[in-house]
Amino acid sequence: MMPTDTSCNVATLSIYTPSSSNPWNKQKVNHLYRRIGFGASSSMMTEALTKTPSSLVDQLVQEALDLVPTAAPRWGYWVRDQFLRSSTTPPEYKRIWKTQIIDDLSKNNLRDRLTLFWSNHFVTEELVYQSPAYMFQYYNLLQLHALGNFKAFVKDIGLSSAMLVYLNGFESTKNDPNENYARELYELFTLGVDNGYDQNDIIETSRALTGWNKEDKRWGPILFDTDNFDDGTKTIFGQTGNWGYDDVIDILFTQRTDQIAKFICKKLYRYFISPNSNETIINQLATTFVDNDFEIAPVMKQLFKSEHFFDEKSIGVIIKSPIDIQVSFLKELDFKFASSFNVNSIVRGGSINLGQDVMNPIDVAGWQGDTDWIDSSSLTTRWDLISRYLSAAWVHNQEQFRTIAKEIIEGNSNDVELVSRSIMDYFFSRELVSETDYSQALVIFKDQVPENYFEDGTWDLDWDTAPRQVFQLLKFLIKIPEFQLK
Repeated sequence: MMPTDTSCNVATLSIYTPSSSNPWNKQKVNHLYRRIGFGASSSMMTEALTKTPSSLVDQLVQEALDLVPTAAPRWGYWVRDQFLRSSTTPPEYKRIWKTQIIDDLSKNNLRDRLTLFWSNHFVTEELVYQSPAYMFQYYNLLQLHALGNFKAFVKDIGLSSAMLVYLNGFESTKNDPNENYARELYELFTLGVDNGYDQNDIIETSRALTGWNKEDKRWGPILFDTDNFDDGTKTIFGQTGNWGYDDVIDILFTQRTDQIAKFICKKLYRYFISPNSNETIINQLATTFVDNDFEIAPVMKQLFKSEHFFDEKSIGVIIKSPIDIQVSFLKELDFKFASSFNVNSIVRGGSINLGQDVMNPIDVAGWQGDTDWIDSSSLTTRWDLISRYLSAAWVHNQEQFRTIAKEIIEGNSNDVELVSRSIMDYFFSRELVSETDYSQALVIFKDQVPENYFEDGTWDLDWDTAPRQVFQLLKFLIKIPEFQLK
């Protein structure tokens, strides 16, 4: 068959209503939480099943809207001299904040999922702007607008200090306008490559964006300098006037409304649903986006409540990112570790090793994701990293392996095949196609327990070997290819 970029999922955006043939069950709850957040603990799963899918999505979206941004650290607005006087170096402050970001992500909600998404859309690279304070302020802005109004988001992000330095707005003056931000504003942030603009629009826009280069102290706020602003007449998208920064955003969203909506909704679709697009669904989401004046929340509600989202063809079709595979698995296990085992720091380091350093994407286009996340080398690194978490949890408290098994099957059982298969299915997006994997898992799960103990009902999850059996099963299932999918 010829490869295609079109999704085979033909389900609609009608609200998903569970039925006997299409039930609301653990598989679908896990699917929702792995996409809308970063996995669900057993208690979250139990609570979710008491709600309708639609009411749960409403709740999760509202919770995200109600969240306030993470509190500023004491150094969140420091200038360079203050950092230099501190006993902690700027790189150390940045490491501290990146660990805080991992902690935010692990709290499992749509706001933090979208914060990560937008950091890979409105890309900056911390190695370019250097300032830990700029990193915090940029991240704060991503959280603030993550589920809010996209036009306001675009307007604010372009004036963030991190972005002004990263895409050279800080260097752009009336005598020497820099085109970098103007180009990426259209190409990467709102319209897409060669979609509704030309080189003259970029040139004229760059003139309108001049003047944001007044910095009284290094790493301090970057302010507008009237003397450096090009106050001549510019023509952008056929509109002529003495345009400035705010005018550019207003003209863009007025003259290119549909193009913006479709570009952003396609990007959201490919991130939350499938790497392969469904143009009909994307166009309908774009209509919702425009009808709601570019508010993001209504689009998220429509998407996550839909039959299209919960269709089998949307489940298990996205390769987990380095952050996904760690944070979601840890959330679903809900294991405890020794205090000396700094989970957030290890997750951050593991993500870096696997190519996803938060706040520092590979280039201005960001991580492309999906198949780019895995090759023969990174796959074995993923196995080793997840195995490390399991081993650390085992050393700290073996009983929690028995506990997770009982939570998954909702009690105790002496049916070894049921227990083994239930644990396997819990950590996969859908049932495995190959029965061989289940058979191999069962052999491993039985470990060295005498076969007659399973046959006569002697064995159950209270048996003294059960924690080790669960531990061995988990070590096995993380190496099955489907574990890499969500």
